[in-house]
Parts: sequence; structure tokens; C-alpha cells
Amino acid sequence: MQIELHKISVRELTAGYVDNNENGVRAYGGRLDVRPPYQREFVYKEKQRDAVIDTLRQGFPLNVMYWAVREDGTFEIIDGQQRTISICQYVNGDFAFNFRYFHNLQPDEQEQILNYELQVYICSGTDSERLKWFKTINIAGEELTEQELRNAVYAGSWVSDAKRYFSKSGAPAANIGRDYLTGSAIRQEYLETAIKWISNGNIEVYMGNHQHDATAVALWNHFTNVINWVKGNFTKYRKEMKGVDWGTLYSKYKDTVYDPNALELEVSKLMQDSDVQSKKGIYSYVFDHDEHHLGIRTFDDNTKREIFEKQNGVCKICGKHFEIEQMEADHITPWREGGRTVAENCQMLCKECNRRKGAK
Repeated sequence: MQIELHKISVRELTAGYVDNNENGVRAYGGRLDVRPPYQREFVYKEKQRDAVIDTLRQGFPLNVMYWAVREDGTFEIIDGQQRTISICQYVNGDFAFNFRYFHNLQPDEQEQILNYELQVYICSGTDSERLKWFKTINIAGEELTEQELRNAVYAGSWVSDAKRYFSKSGAPAANIGRDYLTGSAIRQEYLETAIKWISNGNIEVYMGNHQHDATAVALWNHFTNVINWVKGNFTKYRKEMKGVDWGTLYSKYKDTVYDPNALELEVSKLMQDSDVQSKKGIYSYVFDHDEHHLGIRTFDDNTKREIFEKQNGVCKICGKHFEIEQMEADHITPWREGGRTVAENCQMLCKECNRRKGAK
């Protein structure tokens, strides 16, 4: 692999700049692919973007950028995408810095920016060499998410098409699923969730198997099926539905017919139960009725000590004496039968008896 340092002016960099949602971002007379398939979307906030322009205006050195040479002689950005887009957008008049757009600057001020020289390392080599270099140099930059790294490893037609559905702020996935998903579309977290759902958690295996597929329609169809299933079964939206592992629930229970009205009644009742600490877990509980989803409120230390003293440290089942550290608080009437987490419903059992009772 060969690496050479070049000086490229802002004038040269921004020549032919175009940002097209379908065809990507191009610059440097159309010869630079600013957003290759494995690169992240534009994530700089206003403060970061302005810092780049301030650096140019004051003539301070900007961190070096890295490009790779493609087989056809064009280039792709390995590192520096966010800075490049910031510069191009400013010169293009997309935003103002210190209340002045680029076209508002005096001619000498414009020339100072256009003549600013960027330090760019350009490397040539095999795809695997360039990809390895990309992952290495990005360690020092803004940390990539796991899915951004996966997009790099499995770059191809499938990833490019999947990003069209899942990886932009106004993408179709955001329009129908943002209320049910956590994370950010532009940081690839929506895409990561969708692949996790369709692959039962085997994200890398799925991406490897489909890397060269022409489209990601199957992924999109599965995602919409999950969201439609959720909306069909839970007709009333609650904020606790955001971030539930809907894909797993869909895979397990999609073939069972449920009564949405009955589900709503059960959800509503559980939402009002002060003993249910994990309200989000309600949406798993209504399918398998495993209390572990609910994080049922436990007895506090004061209650445990109170009941321990009343029992003189004697287990209510086996009748043997234990230290408090060797005992556990237990609901006399189980929560599932209406028992509350209050002192009147508490008994101290030795750990073995409590385990035996819980297994029944």
C-alpha cells in the first residue's frame, strides 16, 4: 500500500460539489466520493461545523484528511467526511458563520478561504488494505458505532440500498417506526435494530450472506411487518413502547391471534400497579406472563429487618434459625395472586426454602 501527502486547496475541494440523496455526495470536480457506502451520515452539530469554518477563517491548521484511490482513478474519503461536507456546505451557501454567508464575505475574505490548503494523505492499495486503514485511523476520530463498522466491513449494493430505508433522518423507517425505536437513524441504530430483528441477533452473519444482494427489500418488508403487528395488537400508544424488543416478540407470537381490547385492559391494569417497576417489560409479560419482565418491587431493607426481628430470625417454612444475610424476603400472598409489597405481606425465609417455594 502506498501513502502520499498532498496539499489540496478549498477551491479545488469544493469544485463540482453536489449533494444528492440518491447518488451521494461528490466534490473535487466530481472525482471525490465524499460518502462511500461504509461512511456515516453527516452528524456534525452546528458547534462542530462552525469550528471547522472558524479554523479556515483564522488560517489555523485543520487536522489531516485521508483519501483512497479507486481503480478508476477517482477518490473516496476514508477520514474527514464531516469536515469536508462542512467546508463544501459553507462555500455553497448552505449555512452562515457569524451571521455571514460565504457570498456575504468581501472578495479578499473569500479568496483567503478558497486558497486555504488542506493536508490530505492519499493511499492506494487493495480493498482490504484500505478498509483496514480506515478502521485504524478512525480510532482517533469520533468513535464509530458498531453498525457503522459493520457497514464498512460488508460494504456493497445491499448496504447502500438498506441505508436508503433506514439511515437518514427522514427515511421511511423513521417515518413509521421512530416511536418504537431508540437511537438515531443517521448513526445506523435503526438499521442495526432492523437487521437484529430479521436475523434473530446474528447481524454479521445476515449482512455477510446478503452483502451483494441488489436490494434490501426483504429487510424493509420484515421491518414493516413487525411495526404493523405492534400497531395492530396495541392500539393505544404509550411512551414505554419505545425500545421494546418488538422483533423478538413478533418472531415468537406473530402466528397467534390476540384480542387487542383484552391486551389493552391487561396493559392498563399493569401500568397502574405500583409494584411493577419495569413498565416497558409489560409488553413482554402480556405474552408469556413471566414476572421477571416486570421487575416487581422488592421489600426494602427496613421492612426486611422489621420482619426478621418479629420472627426472631426463624424461617417460616423450615423453622430453623438464620442470620439476616442468610434469609430472603418473600411475598406471603404472591404478587400474581394480588399480594402487595407491604410489611403485612412479608415473611423471611431461608434462601433454600425461598428457592423451593419459587420453583413451585
